[in-house]
Amino acid sequence: MSESDGLDSLRVTALAEDSVLYESPCLGQHGVSFLVEGTKNSDVVRILVDVGQNSQALLSNMKLMNVSPLTIDAIVLTHCHYDHTHGVVNMLKEIGKGDIPVVAHPDIFRPHFFSDPCLRHVGVMQADSEEKIKKTGARLCLAKDPVVLMSGIMTTGEVKRRTNFEGISMGLKTIENGRVKDDPMLDDISIVANVNGKGLVIVTGCSHAGIVNIIKHAIELTGCEKIEAIIGGLHLIDASETRIKRTIESLSELNPAMICAGHCTGFKAQVELYLAFAEKFSPLHTGMKFEI
Repeated sequence: MSESDGLDSLRVTALAEDSVLYESPCLGQHGVSFLVEGTKNSDVVRILVDVGQNSQALLSNMKLMNVSPLTIDAIVLTHCHYDHTHGVVNMLKEIGKGDIPVVAHPDIFRPHFFSDPCLRHVGVMQADSEEKIKKTGARLCLAKDPVVLMSGIMTTGEVKRRTNFEGISMGLKTIENGRVKDDPMLDDISIVANVNGKGLVIVTGCSHAGIVNIIKHAIELTGCEKIEAIIGGLHLIDASETRIKRTIESLSELNPAMICAGHCTGFKAQVELYLAFAEKFSPLHTGMKFEI
């Protein structure tokens, strides 16, 4: 993705998040959903990134923010977890377009569960199964490789694990060839946008692949080393102090102009991010808009 392939502008709106802006009438929910709008020349593409877990609350927020489901051009599901995928079939029905692309990793519909303290499925729910998504007329685009959504916006595809301090620590399991195994969350993908004159904007769901891994992967994909913004969940809520420290050290070296992190980031990590980045950092809230 060269400079000439970049966007003229980008807008990111937090349609759903665990918390809401002060005095906001919006509804919070455990999960995230973003509207990513890219503009290049006279073309505008509107991408819904994740759908949270409560489609009624999401649709209520969209109405308050004057975002019509009819304007959505594509959906990206960043990973399988219910708080990012539950209600996608309902949303597709509201969008009402045949052949709308739904982009995700090929493993997104796998068995995915906790077994401590008891067996609990936390992946894509039955109501949003592959078959039910297809019945809406949507076009599933399941790819391990990056998918270009418009010139200047792409998914990361499967993210290379490079660091020695980022990893899955939640006790998540899957079943492969009849065997129960630890789930490495290879389906975790993010959105990368390149804005001319600004640099890369990375929108994450939960960053299960590790935010530093994601950024380095994005730089490799695009050839652009300037990071304008990181927006989304960083999944440091259950991370050790050592991992949080090393993450922030690496982020400081990468020198993003802005970090806005919430959902699964965790309070301790948010405090450390503020101490390290000061005004460059802010907690993520439902209703926030970013114009780049």
